This record gives sequence, C-alpha cells and structure tokens, in this order.
Amino acid sequence: MKKLFLASLLGSTIAMCTAAMAADDLKTLEAAAKAEGAVNSVGMPDDWANWKGTWEDLAKTYGLKHIDTDMSSAQEIAKFAAEKDNASADIGDVGAAFGPIAVKQNVTQPYKPSTWDQVPAWAKDKDGHWALAYTGTIAFIVNNKLLHGSEAPTKWADLKDGKYKVSIGDVSTAAQAANGVLAAALANGGDEKNLKPALDLFADIAKQGRLSMANPTIATMEKGEIEVGVVWDFNGLSYKAKMANPDDYTVLIPSDGSVISGYTTIINKYAKNPNAAKLTREYIFSDAGQINLAKGNARPIRAEHLTLPADVQAKLLPNEQYKKVTPIKDADAWEKTSKALPQKWNEEVIVEMK
Repeated sequence: MKKLFLASLLGSTIAMCTAAMAADDLKTLEAAAKAEGAVNSVGMPDDWANWKGTWEDLAKTYGLKHIDTDMSSAQEIAKFAAEKDNASADIGDVGAAFGPIAVKQNVTQPYKPSTWDQVPAWAKDKDGHWALAYTGTIAFIVNNKLLHGSEAPTKWADLKDGKYKVSIGDVSTAAQAANGVLAAALANGGDEKNLKPALDLFADIAKQGRLSMANPTIATMEKGEIEVGVVWDFNGLSYKAKMANPDDYTVLIPSDGSVISGYTTIINKYAKNPNAAKLTREYIFSDAGQINLAKGNARPIRAEHLTLPADVQAKLLPNEQYKKVTPIKDADAWEKTSKALPQKWNEEVIVEMK
C-alpha cells in the first residue's frame, strides 16, 4: 500500500514538475518573442480564416508588429529556400501536402505547441515541423432557390440522377477541385491511387449535359450560375455568409463520404524572428487562436476539445457531419495521382461534355 501511495505521489509530483517546466518554457518563449518584437508571415492575409484576429491578439498581448505577403504554398517554400540568411519571412501557412515538401527541402524548424497531444496523428509531423491548425473538408453548396427541396443532393450518389448542373471548377489549377474528385472517389470505393469511380461519376454527369464549367465562387453564385457547387466547407460557409440572402444556400458534407485536409504553419528555418514565429504557432493552437480560426469559418483541428462560443459554433457545420470524412492516407500516391489528374479529366470527363 505504501509503495502504491509513493508511486502515486511520485507520478503526481512528476506531472506537476512537467507542467511547471512547460509554463517556464512558455514564459521564456514569450520574453524572447517580445524582445524580437515582430513576426512576418506569408500566405496568412487578414481575410483568410480570420488571421486578422490572431495578428491583432498577438499585437495586443505581446506587442508583436506584423506584415503579411500573400502567396501560394509553392511560392512560400521557394521564398524560404531562396532567401536563406536574408529571410524576410518568419512563418507561412501552406496546404497539407506542402508540409512534408517543405521538410524535404530543409527550410523549416520544429516547434510543438503545448496542445500538441490534442492534434490527431494524421494531422502533424512527428518531429513538430508542421501540424494542421484547421481543416478543410469537401462539401456541397446548394442554391435552394434553383433547386426544389426534394431534389437537393445530400450525398455523391444523388448527383448521378439529379436534374441540376454540378460545378466543380478547374481540376488542372485548383486544389479544391482536385480534392473534390478525390472525395468523390473515396465515397465510391476509390482511393489516392484510384480515381476511376469519381471520373466515371463526373463523366456520366457530363454525358447528361449537367457538368458546369463555372468555378464555384462568390461572383458566379451571385450571378445565379451555381446550382450545386463542390467546395471546401470553409469556402462554402464564407460564400454563403456573404450572399444577400444567406438562407438561399445550404452547405453540407456529403453523407456517403468526403476527404478532409487542411492547412499547416511552417516556421522558416532561417527566420529572423524565430521565437515570435514559435509563439505565433503556440497561440494558433491555443483555445483563443482556434476560436479565431472558427470565426473565419475554418474548422479548428482541436474542434472536439473546444467549447466554441454559441455564435461561432453556429457558423460551422455540426461535428456529426464529419463522421465519414477520410484524411489523405497516402500523400505520395496522391501527389502522383493529382499530377496525372488534369490529363485524365480531359480524356475521360471533358470529352463527354455536350
């Protein structure tokens, strides 16, 4: 009994010491970040996923000045590699597939935030070089004014026999469109190596004259050109919120399956303000930082560990809709398949358009 008590006491003491050390480490990091006084980002503009809220909080709490230069994921990695010791960027936000690419190119440095254990294993690098802060899941956005309630699709299978046009965008240039094809494949027995079920589905829709070449955007929605669009959930929710009559649109995750991906911060190996960059990641993964992302319609990676304010939760789709979503399991296979997709799309889908 005494041994059990001592073991329990020792375990509690170790846990308390660990927590105290973590708190000390955070205080040290905060002090170092404040001394640097600034954090410069790429691909993290104010109007994307409400980064504005995070930059304002970091300025108010830690006095960090901030500048962002918007660019694509590939451009961010190229910038880190090209500038090296003359780095102008400290941190960037890139699509999930680009996290491992940045590590391979040796342009990142690791940092695991204190909430690391609440990030799913599939969504992070084991060494802390990258971790998804928020996710995107392929969803439908449905124009309720153009479709009668009974014909509105709730799953991929519904698209086969609908009377409406389906807009997925340009799979040769848009990651959203390519992931839409992958989502349809996953829901119909395919995977990262096998997109045939999705290509067959969209070829059938094209044969019926129902494949629209309009890219689902705010502009095309406002013109009434989108009946059913295939979009990231956060894009769909943002578009809906900006419509004159948001209730004219429904955003939903197809119930027979979809793909979940997301975006990760990468900290520049050559950052001039490395501690400010690490503190930025720490804040992004905190409750406050995750709530900021949710305010921008992005689903936080720690969604199941958070109690979101009611008004913020109301902006997002219910957790139950994500029960059948699947993360990309074979990133290397998807990289190869997605590169080959534009040609296959032209040969098997576009050729069937009426």
